[in-house]
Amino acid sequence: MQSNLKMDGRKVQRNRCRIDSTVKYLNQQAVGRVLNVSRTGIAVELSGRFHAATGSNIVIENDDIGLIEGTVRWRRDGRLGIQIKQTSNSLAQMSAYFRHFHREVRPVLCR
Repeated sequence: MQSNLKMDGRKVQRNRCRIDSTVKYLNQQAVGRVLNVSRTGIAVELSGRFHAATGSNIVIENDDIGLIEGTVRWRRDGRLGIQIKQTSNSLAQMSAYFRHFHREVRPVLCR
């Protein structure tokens, strides 16, 4: 089936997870949780207010993946979709995460 919306579809499968994280943008900082992750993107649910527009460069920091830089691609209902900047460092971090730390998480409750 082909879409007529002329939107790019997701090219890489995302895997569910729950990783407590800190999201930083300029002088703002918010606590959140990574909900799903792929080698090219991350979805984050934020627990507080956070003002970063689509296209903003942000930094995500957590214990499992480390420090990742990315760009906000979408934002809805306290969630952010982040495209990871494709540098050699970020590619190595994501490969190490999937090799050593990732465990698929199933949701307990549905929204």
